[in-house]
Amino acid sequence: MALPYIEYEKNIIDEGLETGMKNLTQERIDKALAKVLDGETGAKLKAYVDTCVHCGLCSDACHMYLSTKRDPTLTPAGKVKRSLSVLLENRGNITPEIIKKVSIVASTECNLCKRCVHYCPFGIDIAYMMSVVRRICHLCGVTPLYIQDTAHSHAVTQNQMWVKEDEWIDTLQWQEEDAREEIPDCRIPLDKEGADFMYSVIGPEPKFLAQLLYQTAIIFNTAGLNWTMPSCPGWDNSDMAMFTGDSEIMGRNKRFHYEAAQRLKVKRIVMGECGHAFRSVWDMGNRWLGWGMPPVPMVHAIEFYYDLLKSGKIKVKEKYKKSVTLHDPCNTIRGMGLHEKARYVVNELCENFIEMHPNREHNYCCNAGGGVINCGPPFKKKRVATNRIKAQQIADTGAEILITPCHNCHSGMEDIIGDYGVGMHVKFINDIMYEVMEKPEIE
Repeated sequence: MALPYIEYEKNIIDEGLETGMKNLTQERIDKALAKVLDGETGAKLKAYVDTCVHCGLCSDACHMYLSTKRDPTLTPAGKVKRSLSVLLENRGNITPEIIKKVSIVASTECNLCKRCVHYCPFGIDIAYMMSVVRRICHLCGVTPLYIQDTAHSHAVTQNQMWVKEDEWIDTLQWQEEDAREEIPDCRIPLDKEGADFMYSVIGPEPKFLAQLLYQTAIIFNTAGLNWTMPSCPGWDNSDMAMFTGDSEIMGRNKRFHYEAAQRLKVKRIVMGECGHAFRSVWDMGNRWLGWGMPPVPMVHAIEFYYDLLKSGKIKVKEKYKKSVTLHDPCNTIRGMGLHEKARYVVNELCENFIEMHPNREHNYCCNAGGGVINCGPPFKKKRVATNRIKAQQIADTGAEILITPCHNCHSGMEDIIGDYGVGMHVKFINDIMYEVMEKPEIE
């Protein structure tokens, strides 16, 4: 059954963009352009700009283009033409209104998902080009309000949800108490020096999804692992500053994260089910700090669950009965190649796995990652309307449960499933593993 197309308001008002534009001066615009185009980019950007022949082969790669009756302005090349090309071709005559328009394109019409890279005959990385535009807009002070607020939270609290240190510790203790009702000796060890693993999460977990901390504690303790979590800043591995173009705060966030692991002398970091955080810690924040590779070995939750099941540290009592399908998050699949390990985990845990098509590195983006969902309520309907193709892809599986090992994907999927009337529930791998795993018998 074909899902309907949803119309959305094109002239969206965002206070962050409007206020930033009003306060912007020509001097600040010229300074931002010079800093980024002359000081931070080089041959890479020039090669991409000069190489694109506007062949259009990237068009069918974009979920937004496919979801809007093939709106030509939403092709990857079209978005570059409406943003970066405008800045390059009109340098010296860029107005605050232009900065606002290109900020809307870069922040709300591109998820930086990199699917288009797979379809470009020259391998042009449009996500990188859009990131350059976001960086310029950030330096101009013209960024959507809600995501800028999140970046401010990172700057002040070193987490994205304004969670205070005592609130973080209280939440862990509360989840430990609940877990001990199920397994009496279950612990969430804080600041345990020399542990094998440090587990890190993103800000929404203690704020809205504390049960994931509870379930993780059960998994770690059942597997008999020597683990810990930091009590002070560095526990949040997320990074919306990376998506606003605030590279300085991005680097600061990652330094806190790695220094928490180094201070505790852990052997490895295990990251929860989040895609953008993994991208930030593995590929972007560390490089901004000048590190070719992370200073502490780290794995995403997918790889961690794979190892637990493969080694027999976690055993399945009875496979999950409901039919499931799997969404491949852009940052862990296209960015890290964990697609086969994800399928091993799902097949070990679930009895009836239905593959969606296309899949693996060709899967459609959730349209929530890349900071787009964090641009907040003003852009929600636009985000849902421009991801009809994903809702259709999910609906076509006929599955009862959608598994998505990423927080932004999880939230984005819930939105499109609700708005398009797709009868399906969304779960993390963590949810399924906790439900079907063998747990210690209480004497």
